[in-house]
Amino acid sequence: MESDVIAVYRKFRPLLFAIAYRMTGRVAEAEDIVSETFLRYHVHADDVDAGAQRAYLTTLTTRLSIDHLKSARHKRDVYVGPWLPEPLLSSPRDEVEIRAETHDSISLAFMVLLESLSPVERAVFLLREVFQYDYSEIAGIVDKSEPNCRQLLRRAKGHIAGRAPRFEASGEQRDRITRTFFAAIEEGQLDALVDLLTEDAVFYGDGGGVGPSIPQPLHGRGRVVRLLGVYSDVIRRFDLHVQRVAVNGQPGAVVRDEEGNLLNVLALDIVDHRVQTVRSIVNPDKLRHLGPLIDPRALLRTRSTGEGSGPA
Repeated sequence: MESDVIAVYRKFRPLLFAIAYRMTGRVAEAEDIVSETFLRYHVHADDVDAGAQRAYLTTLTTRLSIDHLKSARHKRDVYVGPWLPEPLLSSPRDEVEIRAETHDSISLAFMVLLESLSPVERAVFLLREVFQYDYSEIAGIVDKSEPNCRQLLRRAKGHIAGRAPRFEASGEQRDRITRTFFAAIEEGQLDALVDLLTEDAVFYGDGGGVGPSIPQPLHGRGRVVRLLGVYSDVIRRFDLHVQRVAVNGQPGAVVRDEEGNLLNVLALDIVDHRVQTVRSIVNPDKLRHLGPLIDPRALLRTRSTGEGSGPA
C-alpha cells in the first residue's frame, strides 16, 4: 500500500505542482497544496481505481487551489507595489513530463495576466488552454456544467484577449541579447543598454513593501536606463555578480554575492530583438525558496550617495 502511494506520488506530482503553481503563483503554497492532496489521497487510496487516480488528484489539487485563492484574494488587494509571482529558476525538474509548449504559461508576464481572472475562471482556463483537458473532465473538476465551463472559458479569454505576452523565439539571437544586456549591467555600460531596450521599455520592481522597490511601473527607455544605472552601481560597488538563468522559462538572471547569497531575480521579455520589459523580484518572502539572501536594505544603508531607490 505505502509503495503504491509513493509510486502514484512520483507519477503525478509534476502535473499537480504545475497546476497549483500556475493557480497560486507561489512555490511554497503550491507545494503545500500538493502535499495536502496526497495526504487526502493516502486516506482514500483504496477507494480510488487506478484509472481514476489522475482525475481524483487533479480535482483535489484544483479545488484546494481555488479555495486558497478565494481566501488569499484580500491579501493581493493590499499588496504594496507591482505584484509578481514567486520565480522558478529554469524549467523545474518536476515539470519535465509536462508538454514543452506549456512553459510560456509559467512566464511572469502570463501569470500576472492570470490575476485578472476569478479563481474558477483561472482553473477552467488553465485546464483547457494549458493542460488540454476535455470539457467533460473540467466540469467534474470544478463542479460546474459543461455549458457553464464553456462560458467561463469565453469570459476568461475575453479578459485576456489582446494582452497575452509575445516573446522572442528562443535561439542564438535571443541568447546574445540576453548575454549582452546583463554584461552591460554588470560592467556599467549604459550606452549599450540604450541600444538594447525598446523605446517603450517598462521596468517592474516587486519588493512587496518588504524589500526596496518602486511603487509603480517605470515607463520609457530613458527612465529605465537611469534606474538600471543605479542598479549597476550597486552591483559594482558591492562586488555582486550577475548569473544568467532561465526565469519561469524566459531569459533572466540572479544577482549574488561572493558567498552565493541572493539579492534579487531579474526576468526579461524580448520582442523584435529588443528588451521590452524588465521584471525584478527583491521581495525576500518570494525568494527564500532559492537559498540564503542578502538584506537589500543593508546595501542601501551603506551607499554613500542618495541617487535613485537602489535595487528594485
